[in-house]
Amino acid sequence: MTTPRIHVGPNENSALADAVTRAGGIVSSLNEADALVWTAGPDSFPTELPDNVRWVQLSSAGVESWLQAGIVDTRRTWTSAAGAYSRTVAQHAIMLLLAGVRHLPEQLDAVSWRKDEFDPRVGTLDGSTVAIVGCGGIGRALIPFLHAAGARVLAVTRSGVPVDGAAETTTADRVDEVWSRADHFVIAAPATSATAHLVDTSALNQMHHTTWIVNVARGSLIDTDAAVDAARDGVIGGLALDVTDPEPLPDSHPLWTLPNAIITPHVANPASGLASALNAHVARNIEKFAAGTPLDAVIDVDRGY
Repeated sequence: MTTPRIHVGPNENSALADAVTRAGGIVSSLNEADALVWTAGPDSFPTELPDNVRWVQLSSAGVESWLQAGIVDTRRTWTSAAGAYSRTVAQHAIMLLLAGVRHLPEQLDAVSWRKDEFDPRVGTLDGSTVAIVGCGGIGRALIPFLHAAGARVLAVTRSGVPVDGAAETTTADRVDEVWSRADHFVIAAPATSATAHLVDTSALNQMHHTTWIVNVARGSLIDTDAAVDAARDGVIGGLALDVTDPEPLPDSHPLWTLPNAIITPHVANPASGLASALNAHVARNIEKFAAGTPLDAVIDVDRGY
């Protein structure tokens, strides 16, 4: 096992430096580094990296902006933070789903006792089927929460390899068969050209009139106009979105006034927990890098994530 030299950029970060040291690495200059941990976005990334840098760790789970900028190359290994923030995002997802199914927003807005109106409309996850579309780290962290609520899980993944805790796992290329089979959906897939508007008019029309759709991935996965129409017209039960398209969502957008829409401003992965989760993820990867074992969250340029 070698001692890897790690450069942290673009700015000094004492907590991340401590994580590097605890994982057995040495914080070094970029010109001497075996690996680079980058905590900012692609706009300030170096135009060229020294040949000695064999691995680059990014701080974001989504990497579409990096790929669009053409920065991620095939000369070295690149890893994202996919999976680092899974538990906190899963917590947000179950909160949104329960709030929607139990019609919480309308009850919070009420200024009078309207039990006879609300009671028949309050649903439950007990005995329901929830499909997790893109059942990666977030989906796997969400499954125990869904089980606790009494839900059955249908997982959709690229490979179709059975997911622990899911009653059934199907491949992404068969997702069109899933829209009519689940009571509710959590969208957690990566944003790629292949997943743009994954939830479109056709998908929405196959869902139940009580279905809630939660999106904690990227806004581009849902055709926003089609989803607004479906929620407004009662084709589905409602939308609970932490990400939107466009984002930020304009003040005048109809989603703000739909009674069966819940919008949170991309806070499923809150700033309060970012640093500690990233530091732990980086430390794990440094240990694997030093041992020569496969790293977590390796970016595949061809797949787009």
